Amino acid sequence: MPIPDYQSVMLPLLRQVADKKTYLFKDIVELLGQEFKLTEEELKELLPSGQAFLFSNRVGWARTYLKKAGLIDSSKRGTLAITPRGLAILKEKPKKIDNALLRRFSEFVDFQTYKKEEGDKASSVEVLQEADKQTPEETIENSYQAIRQSLAQELLDTVRRLSPLFFERLVVELLVRMGYGGSIKDAGKAIGKTGDEGIDGTIKEDKLGLDIIYIQAKRWQAANVVGRPELHKFVGALAGQGAKKGIFITTSSFTKDALGYIPRNETKIVLIDGVQLTQLMIDYNLGVSPQRVYEIKRLDSDYFEEE
Repeated sequence: MPIPDYQSVMLPLLRQVADKKTYLFKDIVELLGQEFKLTEEELKELLPSGQAFLFSNRVGWARTYLKKAGLIDSSKRGTLAITPRGLAILKEKPKKIDNALLRRFSEFVDFQTYKKEEGDKASSVEVLQEADKQTPEETIENSYQAIRQSLAQELLDTVRRLSPLFFERLVVELLVRMGYGGSIKDAGKAIGKTGDEGIDGTIKEDKLGLDIIYIQAKRWQAANVVGRPELHKFVGALAGQGAKKGIFITTSSFTKDALGYIPRNETKIVLIDGVQLTQLMIDYNLGVSPQRVYEIKRLDSDYFEEE
């Protein structure tokens, strides 16, 4: 079944602690995973950032919201227990517990809203209801992914308009930023000077130059897909240089046949298409610049431990 959203977790979570016992958060995650019949794969699914498990994160936000509404208490680190208010809510036998129900409590309303200036509530109930579909962390992450995807497409369109020589230099600069080669000056010497078919440049595998990686860079439009014959030519060019390692980068994409191609000799080639290229450019800040940085902070429980 689909991983439930954090509001769908609220009522089952409250029921799990209805016996008035104190539970460890990790145990609650496990119990709820069993109740929702989630598979191992679903339990291991990560947030877009890859920094946390999606289901556990949603259980964590459900716990936070229930705590802010006064339905549970988690005064002890990593634990939670039901409160008299939580028991009272369960006695009402609600069909679900969501943010709309929790807004009956002023503490929760104060938690969900913020102030631009003293006395000025910046968020209306309508805005809050629209934000109910995702946890705040998911909203940030999904918005970030949308912005990144838009930037990647803009980058790809720009790169496809570059001259072939500029694109070749861009590729080498990216590889240098990724840790290959010694410097842009050293790495760029071979650009356009090898005179060998299928090779646009070379770069040192490491700063000591113990091995050389040969580069093929194709600045092609989306419709011009790289097929297996192009890879055959590249591998042949590598063999002519006595080389064993190559990187084939294109602004378009590779055919299924090309992606499945494995050279018969010991030659190793890495394929990077337009989508991967722009993601690497963003990761290594090539052709892009940071506009705004947000820090997501959490309580440092260890700091408050008393000896």
